[in-house]
Amino acid sequence: MNAVGNEKIKIRKLNLYYGDKQALFDVDLDVTPNTVTALIGPSGCGKSTFLRCLNRMNDTIENCKIDGEVIIDSRNIYANDVDVVQLRSRVGMVFQKPNPFPKSIYDNVAYGPRLHSLTKTKAELNQLVEQSLRRAGLWDEVKDRLEEPGTSLSGGQQQRLCIARTIAVSPDVILMDEPCSALDPIATAKIETLIDELKQNFTIVIVTHSMQQAARVSQKTAFFHLGKIVEYNDTDIIFTNPKYQQTQDYITGRYG
Repeated sequence: MNAVGNEKIKIRKLNLYYGDKQALFDVDLDVTPNTVTALIGPSGCGKSTFLRCLNRMNDTIENCKIDGEVIIDSRNIYANDVDVVQLRSRVGMVFQKPNPFPKSIYDNVAYGPRLHSLTKTKAELNQLVEQSLRRAGLWDEVKDRLEEPGTSLSGGQQQRLCIARTIAVSPDVILMDEPCSALDPIATAKIETLIDELKQNFTIVIVTHSMQQAARVSQKTAFFHLGKIVEYNDTDIIFTNPKYQQTQDYITGRYG
């Protein structure tokens, strides 16, 4: 099911409230398929809150109210008949801190395919686990340790394991909430290379505090401030020739 036009995700007039406090204001955004879209802006500006709207993670927060539309492949994910479990398998999420399940490396990756009955035989499952670990750039490092706990890996490896777990169910979209903020520079470089490869098959939306990272990995950038999108454009334009002074000030480090 293809999106109308060339948008994978269309967000229209999205408002979000925590009780009486409004956190997002009339957010409009189009996300093109097979691109990396970076969300930047100062702490507390609504980037992560917005990201969690795209797979309804905010549903779990008490007193959280949302209006507006989030349309993925021509379907509003906030429609009453949407199966949220199904939605979250199509829109995967990688968090700030690596969070492998307390299971073996193999079972971390096999968890989603088992849950959604994606394979019929053990051989198919083995193949899917291997393929997901290869795509996450982790197979060669763990192929002899698949029965060891996922938590025995280094931080960077754990994050790649979480990415393998996410892609094992073949999502359409991957959301990443500061996936490198807990990692060292070498692990960060590996994740950034991986993001670049994954965009061939997935649409990726990433929240990052690092302007350099946004410039390196994304094709589109949205600058958030106080719950609103100030500016959204091609990444190179945002970083070299932004339309608004406010964007320029943030990018050059005048505030943030």
